[in-house]
Amino acid sequence: MYILVIEDNPDIIENLYAYFEPRGHKVDAAYDGFSGLEFSSKNSYDVIILDLMLPGIDGLEVCEKLRDRGINLPVLMLTARDTVEDKVLGLNRGADDYLIKPYSLKELEARLLALVRRAHGSVSKTHLCIDDLELDTVSLTVKRAGQNIELPRISFKILELVMRQSPRVVPRLEIERHVWGEDLPDTDSLRVHLNTLRNLIDKPFGHHLMRTVRGMGYCIVKQNEQQV
Repeated sequence: MYILVIEDNPDIIENLYAYFEPRGHKVDAAYDGFSGLEFSSKNSYDVIILDLMLPGIDGLEVCEKLRDRGINLPVLMLTARDTVEDKVLGLNRGADDYLIKPYSLKELEARLLALVRRAHGSVSKTHLCIDDLELDTVSLTVKRAGQNIELPRISFKILELVMRQSPRVVPRLEIERHVWGEDLPDTDSLRVHLNTLRNLIDKPFGHHLMRTVRGMGYCIVKQNEQQV
């Protein structure tokens, strides 16, 4: 999942990063409502975690503005308020689910996954398939020719990006920013992770799907679309 967290408490955000990123999910954080609205209009998230109490504009107003702007991403609202009236108010303003603080991170993840599944209504965005290569963004699994492939977290992120963009050639810098944000690595880390990815998804099989386009970037292309 690609998760946007709109939350002003840095300790909570740190805990969410520490839990979700090692499990293969990507997290962006906005520390106030206005930044959250800006992030949501610029990036393609799967789900939003929205705190009710925010500086500037509160979570209820953020949620309402999201819906007014036609942003229909599932929203899970976090709050310390536990009355029925508070829950109903949040749901009426556009939230899809409601979780009371303190909460279990495992339950939070399960609720987010359920929201993503319901929002897509099909496997079109969460299940990617190119030839015999399959990637599921909800279960975080990869298969080729029916065989399960265990990918490291960064390799999974790279593969998801190039599969979503196929047959487009994805520039090197775009991949690096997708994986590391603006804090790009000093060493040639991307090449190492790409080699790992190729060794796992291509090398053991009959034909290679991943291609390097010299001077441009990388792509995954169906066998019948590859140039001879």
